[in-house]
Amino acid sequence: MSADTLDALERRDPRERERDLMGRLPQLLERARSAPGWAAILKNVDPSRITSRAALADLPITRKAHLKALQGASMPFGGLVPTPVGQLARVFVSPGPIFDPEGRGSDWWRFARPMYAAGVRPGGLLQNCFSYHFTPAAFMVEGGAARIGCAVIPAGIGQTEMQVQAIADLRPDTYVGTPSFLRLIIQKAQEMNADVSSIRNALMGAEALPETLRSWFHENGVPNVLQTYASADIGSVAYETSTGGVLNPGMTLDEDVIVEIVRPGSGDPVTPGDIGEIVVTLFNQDYPLVRFATGDMSAMLVDAPPSRCGRTNLRIRGWMGRADQTTKVRAMFVHPSQVSNIARRHPEIARARLVVSGQMANDVMTLRCEVEAEPSEEKKAAIVSSIREVTRLRGVVEFVARGALPDDGLLIEDIRDYS
Repeated sequence: MSADTLDALERRDPRERERDLMGRLPQLLERARSAPGWAAILKNVDPSRITSRAALADLPITRKAHLKALQGASMPFGGLVPTPVGQLARVFVSPGPIFDPEGRGSDWWRFARPMYAAGVRPGGLLQNCFSYHFTPAAFMVEGGAARIGCAVIPAGIGQTEMQVQAIADLRPDTYVGTPSFLRLIIQKAQEMNADVSSIRNALMGAEALPETLRSWFHENGVPNVLQTYASADIGSVAYETSTGGVLNPGMTLDEDVIVEIVRPGSGDPVTPGDIGEIVVTLFNQDYPLVRFATGDMSAMLVDAPPSRCGRTNLRIRGWMGRADQTTKVRAMFVHPSQVSNIARRHPEIARARLVVSGQMANDVMTLRCEVEAEPSEEKKAAIVSSIREVTRLRGVVEFVARGALPDDGLLIEDIRDYS
C-alpha cells in the first residue's frame, strides 16, 4: 500500500492495464462456459478469439432484469455459477428473490479499493452500517476491512440511539453505509448531545448522494464523504477518490472489471462520453459475468485530466438513473414486477402505481390504487402488509377512482427531490 493507493495496480500505465484485461478474457470465457447457463449463452463463442473490446462487444448481453427468470428455471443461480453451492462461503437473498453467491477468496467483492480511497487504513476502526440480513453489502465491507487490516463494528441498520452510543464510546474513524442512515445518526446524536466527531470518513453506497447532502455532512462534522458504486451481483464496480480533501472528477473503475456503456435495450456501445446503460464483464472465478447489463445508466468520463490521486483507470460519471422503472428506496431495489405482485394479491385493486416522493434520505412510498369503492380498513391494512412483505419496505396506500391514474404504462414513478 502506498499513501494514496491500495496497490501498484491502480497506478499502472493504462495501456498495460488494457493488455492485461484483454489477455485475460479467453480464460474468463472458458471458466464461464464450464457452468451450464453460460455454456448455453456462449454456445457459439470461441473464447480464444475474444481478445479485444470489439470482439467482446459482439457477445450476447445477459441482463440483471432476467436473473429471476433464469434462476427460477435452474436453482439457485441460473447455471451461471461454476463453483458448487457447498463450496461457496455464503448465499444471499435479494428482493425478487434473486440469489447471489459469495466465494471463499480474500476480499471477494474487491471492496478494499473504495474503502482505502475513502480513508480507511490499517489499524483503524469503522462502523459498518450496511445490513447483515440476507443481502451482501455488509460482507463486502467485512472483506475489504480484513484485507486492509482494520477493525469493524458490525452495527447493521436500525437502533439509531445504540449507533450513536457506539460511536461516542468506541470512537470509530469511518462510517460505511447509506447516506440516509448517517444523516439519521447525526441528527439523533444532536438530539442526545452526544459526541460523534470521531467519524471523519464516510463511504456511501446503495443510494444516491446529492451534492446538497454531501455538503450537509461537511457542515455537520464529516469532512471526507465519498461514494461507491457496487451491486449484489458484481461487488465493487467504481468509486470516488479525493486528493487533499478535494473530490476528483468521476468514479474510478475497479481493476477486475471491464465496463462498456451501451444503448439501453441493445448491446451496442455508445460514442465515448454519451450516456447509456452500464454493462460489466467481471473477472471472478466463482461468478464470472460476461457482458452483464446492470440496468444502471452512466457515461465514460472523457477529456478529463488525470486523477490527482494517481489512479490511472477509466472513470465513469457516476450513477445517472435507471434504464427501466426499477428504483431504489432506502437502499433496496423496488421492481415493477413487485407492484404487479401486490396488485394481484388484492382483487379490489384495478390498477396500481407506486409513487416514491419526498427527498433522498427522507423518502415516502405510496401505492396509489384504482378501486371501484373505498375498501374497508381491514383490506387497507392487508394491502399495507403486502407492500411490506413484497418489497421489505414500509409504504402507505392511497385509493383513487377508476381511471384516475395516467395511462402511460408506468408502475413506478419517482418524484423525489434530488437537489
